[in-house]
Amino acid sequence: MDEIRIDNLEIFAHHGVFPEEKERGQYFYVNLVLYTDLRLAGKRDDLKLSTDYGDVSLFLEQQLTGRTFDLIEAAAEAAAEAILLRYPLVRELELELRKPSAPIPMRFDSVSVKLRRGWHQAYIAFGSNLGDRRAYIDNAIKALKEDERNRVEKVSAILETRPYGGVEQGDFLNGVLKLDTLYTPGELLDKLHELEQEAGRERTIRWGPRTLDLDILLYDRLVYEDKDLILPHPDMQNRDFVLRPMAELAPWLRHPLLGKTMKELLEECPSPLPA
Repeated sequence: MDEIRIDNLEIFAHHGVFPEEKERGQYFYVNLVLYTDLRLAGKRDDLKLSTDYGDVSLFLEQQLTGRTFDLIEAAAEAAAEAILLRYPLVRELELELRKPSAPIPMRFDSVSVKLRRGWHQAYIAFGSNLGDRRAYIDNAIKALKEDERNRVEKVSAILETRPYGGVEQGDFLNGVLKLDTLYTPGELLDKLHELEQEAGRERTIRWGPRTLDLDILLYDRLVYEDKDLILPHPDMQNRDFVLRPMAELAPWLRHPLLGKTMKELLEECPSPLPA
């Protein structure tokens, strides 16, 4: 990715844990790197194809002076997210917020926090086999679209499929959506669980019937595991009802561990009887 850099931007603001810091204020300095694609802007000499660093600087000043924070960590986090939400060509950024007048009783140059934030690409499987199946799915997709920290890019065709896992139950509606998200994997999982709960999802029988099922299949090319989440989804390569919509949305996308494309995985996956 190409870079736009803003170094040592001086902003007078009122952040700090102590009351006198908020009352008196002090100078803060920002170093900002915007990761973006500058090729078209450079080829065509057109500002509309780039991100206006002057506008970013003024916007950043507004973000850091429009409210107060106890911690520079919080101020940096809020400013980074605001920039990513406002400037669509910025894929990722690195922001350092320096505080030269921090209340430390010894000689020092400055205290700073540096963070890197950006958009991540995720694929989410959705399904339902209870009640108004299509309404549960449509409502979940709508909620994801209305969340400013998500950008739903594509939604696959919705398939009717036999249940998976051997539990006797009704047929499912299944599909996959592709989205860009500012959420971490854990935050995204929490968001999906909230949507399931709003749809009345009950987790009583493994692979049992459900009003709404939302699973993270892939998150960038991340390989990750904790007690709540495994990435990539550990069983996606065995699920025809996942691979068919994945092959529709991203046939040449490779599985981070298996190294095979979604199209190849689908061709190798046993096809269930149609619903």
